[in-house]
Amino acid sequence: MKLTIFAATGGIGRQVLEQAVAAGHDVTAVVRNPKSLSEQVRIVTADLAAADPATLESAVDGADAVLSGLGPRSTSEAGIASQGTRAIVQAMQATGARRIVVVGAAPISTVPSPGRPKPPKHDPGDGFFMRHLLAPLGKAVLRKHYADLAQMEDVLRDSGLDWTVVRPPRLTDKPPTGTYRTACGQNLRRGVLISRADVAHLMLRVLEQPETIKQAIGIAN
Repeated sequence: MKLTIFAATGGIGRQVLEQAVAAGHDVTAVVRNPKSLSEQVRIVTADLAAADPATLESAVDGADAVLSGLGPRSTSEAGIASQGTRAIVQAMQATGARRIVVVGAAPISTVPSPGRPKPPKHDPGDGFFMRHLLAPLGKAVLRKHYADLAQMEDVLRDSGLDWTVVRPPRLTDKPPTGTYRTACGQNLRRGVLISRADVAHLMLRVLEQPETIKQAIGIAN
């Protein structure tokens, strides 16, 4: 497949890139700093905080699918996921690209956004410990990050594209296993951890699963 990968030098984006190349896909990597890439792929340099539309259109033109590991790495970057995804969506709409897979976060189903001002109080997949301790703590600490990701999902729902959001819990740097659990539209009971490598594996895997289109997919060990 012809794939365009955004944030291809980030924690998850790097894993998506390496796995896509290993699987023999035709890859375009969109990054801010091309010097950090060693893979022999087509590279497009763009800063999604202030991206040139023509540059993004050239990156996604003809792509069978777009995958994005974009997300805020610090409080100062809060807003980049929604802002950058909006720019990606506009480029896809301009060029006719349809399929996009992005990374969200497990708590987002309960985070309010302009498009979902009154989300459910609890995710149906969360157990007692997650509902009453871990989720509230995480949302208090990462409030701006989660608000950004919730708005990113608004952008996708309004896009008319064939989108999928992968929502992981806490990320680790362990190697890929390929034996993780998934659930459509909800989190996983006792799903506390997942490796970035396995998130990347799922992002590529859903490209062959049309039933995941316009769905949020929970993932956990």
